[in-house]
Amino acid sequence: MVLRILRSINHKDLESGYSIPALDNAIIDQKVVGEVIKSHANDWKLAYAFFNWVSKRCGHRHSVEAYNSMIDVLGKALEFDLSWVLIQKMKRDGVCPNYVTFRTMFNRYACAHMVSEAVEAYHLAKDFGLKDRTCFSNLIDALCERKHVVEAEGLWIGENCEYPLDTKTFNILLRGWMKMGWWSKCRSFWEAREQLRIEADLHSYSIYMDILAKSGKPYKAVKLFDEMKKRGIPLDVVAYNTAIHSLGLAGDVDQAIHLFHDMLESGHRPTISTYNAILKNLCKAGRAKQALVLLDQMPKRGFTPDAITYHSFFSNVSDPKVILQLFDKMIERGCAPIMDTYVLLIKKFGEWGYLRPVFKIWKTMEEHGISPDHFAYNALIDTLIRKGCIALARKYDKEMVARGLSPRPRKELRTEYLGGESDVDCA
Repeated sequence: MVLRILRSINHKDLESGYSIPALDNAIIDQKVVGEVIKSHANDWKLAYAFFNWVSKRCGHRHSVEAYNSMIDVLGKALEFDLSWVLIQKMKRDGVCPNYVTFRTMFNRYACAHMVSEAVEAYHLAKDFGLKDRTCFSNLIDALCERKHVVEAEGLWIGENCEYPLDTKTFNILLRGWMKMGWWSKCRSFWEAREQLRIEADLHSYSIYMDILAKSGKPYKAVKLFDEMKKRGIPLDVVAYNTAIHSLGLAGDVDQAIHLFHDMLESGHRPTISTYNAILKNLCKAGRAKQALVLLDQMPKRGFTPDAITYHSFFSNVSDPKVILQLFDKMIERGCAPIMDTYVLLIKKFGEWGYLRPVFKIWKTMEEHGISPDHFAYNALIDTLIRKGCIALARKYDKEMVARGLSPRPRKELRTEYLGGESDVDCA
């Protein structure tokens, strides 16, 4: 109900602090606040205005989770000053910032390539009793996640590091080099672990298997998996999933399915990631019918398909009717599409030149109370331009700007933008 009401309200109405009759009778609790912030993650002004209006007008006391979500939305919009205002407000209101609060700040700074500010935020965590090894690991992880691995490694190995070298941080950095795609660095870093006196664990081996697979050596990854079995290293579902994924990259779908059955026989319960890997392998191999059978079997086996499950079909199936049927089935089964789902489908149907499905998907997004991000807007605008709908494309371009998002400059629309609050490719 609240999400529906907010569609017709301007953020300035909320900023005024006055009574809003449509909202006065609405039930507003922690769950509703969380849903509003999540749904308006790409409209920070409305989310922030609602966040403040609820506490001032209704006397609502925000939870630490709500604060963290709002801080994340502000950080995504590069509104870091307001993020710190909220952190200080948490302190005043007796709501203690936690590791997630600072992990969120690290992530948003790293996403904006503001590494020194992320490090400074780590030092400021001391004021809240949170500057410790866990907080440091979160900083390293955030930097690596956003491909600032060089700086992260410097913080870890540097002489000013307060903590001894450990396997957990080694694994974070190894995964970071993998995200960078620096395969020779991955290999040298892996080989340097003995010199660093780091003992590799099962997670280390699983990451390195993934590195071998993604660097074009999937059979070497499977070979490493077999060596681990021979050496008696206890395997877990992550190691099996990585090996299954590697076989898929090698195009050996049947062997991947064989390994899946071997996994079941060895007593390891698969995860949703296991099924997603098998389905992706089948779809990429053009065996969509077999994949659809497995999709229907999943609920009977105790697994609920998630958005990533359906993405395997949306990315690889070339029949528009099948994709639309799957999209409808996805929603009917209670699987909420994520923003990547909407963007993927808008791009797909747009490239095919089908406008009607594009608007159906856009309408579904709005009906679910999801605020489009700049990827969604840009995908829609590109589609409209390709179809010659210049006036409509210009309408959405202006709507995008009004929401503080950054369209791409387009000669067809005669637009030139210098950037904006959300011109950072981070979700």
